[in-house]
Amino acid sequence: MFNSVVEKNEMKCSLEALVSSGQLKVASDTDAQQFDRIKNIEISVSEFNQMKDLVKYVGVTEEFKNVIEAVDVEDGVTPAGFRQEMVLGADGCLQIDLKRDIAFMKNGVRRPTNVLYSANTANPFEVATMKDLIANLTTNPQIIYSGFLNNPKANAGGQFKDRFEVLKELKKLVGPGVDISCELNNPFASEEEIWEEIAQMEEILSKYQLVVKVPHTGPINAENVGAFLGGEYGQYDKGEAKDFFYGHNLAYKIQDKGYRVNFTLMAEPHQTALALQARPYFINAFVERRNSQTKELRSLLKNLDETKDAFYKEEIHDFMRKADMLASEDGDMEAAVKKARFLVDYRSGDLSGKNDGLDSVRHSLRVLKNSNLPDTRLIVCNLKSQQMYVDLDRMLTEPEFDCMKQRVIVTCEPDYFAQFTASPTVYCYQRSFLSSVK
Repeated sequence: MFNSVVEKNEMKCSLEALVSSGQLKVASDTDAQQFDRIKNIEISVSEFNQMKDLVKYVGVTEEFKNVIEAVDVEDGVTPAGFRQEMVLGADGCLQIDLKRDIAFMKNGVRRPTNVLYSANTANPFEVATMKDLIANLTTNPQIIYSGFLNNPKANAGGQFKDRFEVLKELKKLVGPGVDISCELNNPFASEEEIWEEIAQMEEILSKYQLVVKVPHTGPINAENVGAFLGGEYGQYDKGEAKDFFYGHNLAYKIQDKGYRVNFTLMAEPHQTALALQARPYFINAFVERRNSQTKELRSLLKNLDETKDAFYKEEIHDFMRKADMLASEDGDMEAAVKKARFLVDYRSGDLSGKNDGLDSVRHSLRVLKNSNLPDTRLIVCNLKSQQMYVDLDRMLTEPEFDCMKQRVIVTCEPDYFAQFTASPTVYCYQRSFLSSVK
C-alpha cells in the first residue's frame, strides 16, 4: 500500500530529513552554512531508493562554492539565476551543483512563465519599474550613451559619469538573477582593447551575470568603417567573406574563452543557422523595422503592378536606398525593383502562411529546436507597434512552439511593455471599486 502511494503521488523528502534520519551524512568538505543553503532541496522517495546503495554523503560542488563567493545572496538560500542540479561525486557523495539559468528564481524555483522578459534599457530609473519581472537586460552603445549617459533628461544632473558606473547601479538594482548583455563599444578595436573592455565588465558583473554582446558586421571592417559612418557604403550583401564572418569569428573566440555571448543584429531567418556556429548563448530576431519595411515595399510593388507607372520604380529605389537595402550610390531602378520582389517574396514564404512579420522568429525557433545548443535562447527584439506584441503573444501559443517557450525572451523598453498591463476594463472596474470605497 505504501509503495503504491509513493508511485502515484511521488512522495518527497528533503536533504535535511535524510541527514536527520541517518540515511545520509554531510560531506566533510561541506560546512554548516553551505548545507544550510541546500537542506530544503527535495528528492522523491523513489529517486532516493534508486541511489541509496550508491550515496552515503551529501554536499556541494566546487562550482557551488564559487557561485556563493561571487554572488551577493542572503544566508540559507541559493541565488536567483541558477538551476540546482544533482551530481554523483567521488566516494558516494551526492553533490548539489549550480548552473547559470535565468529561468530560475532563488532556491531553484522556476519563474512564473516559460517565456522570459527583458528590459531594453540602461536607464536605472526605468529598470526599477520592472526589475523583479525581468530575467535579462539588453544594452548597446546607443542605449548606453545616446539613450542615457549623454541624455540630460534621462541622466538627470549627470549623476552617472560612464557606463561602468551604470553597470554597477544596474547590477545592484536587478540582483544576481538577471543577465546583463553588454555590447562591445567597438567590435573593430584591437584584440587587446576588446579583452581589456570585457575584463572591466566582468569585474563589475562577474562571469555569471555578464553576457558579452557581439554584433554581426556585414561588409564593414576597420578600414572602411570611417567612410561608412560618413555616408559611403556598398551593398549590404556584397563584400569580402572575411568581413562578413568577422563578427562570427569574434563571437566564437569570446565564447571559446568561457564567456557567454549575445550574438546580435539578426533580422533575416537565413542568418540563424550560421550564427549558431559561433555557439552563442543568445541569438536575436529583430522584427519591427523589418516588418514595416516589408509592408511598405509590398504596397509600392502593388501600386507599380497596378498602374505600370515608373514613378513607383523611383519610389521603390529611393525607399530601398534609405533603408540600406541598396548601396549609397546605386542608381539602377530596375535592379532595385527586382531585389524588392525577392525580399517581399522571401519574407512572405513562411511555413505558417502568415504575414505577421514573425517569420524570422518562427524560423529561428525551428532551427534552434534542431540545434545541439540546449542552453541557447532567442531574444525577440525591436518591437514597437501594438500589433507586433499582440501577434507575438498569439504566436507563442501555437502548438508547434510549445516545447520552445523556455527558449524565448521578449525584450523592449519598459514603457512599451507597460501598455499591455492594462485594458479599458481596468478603468471601468476601478471606477466602480474606488467609488464604492469613497
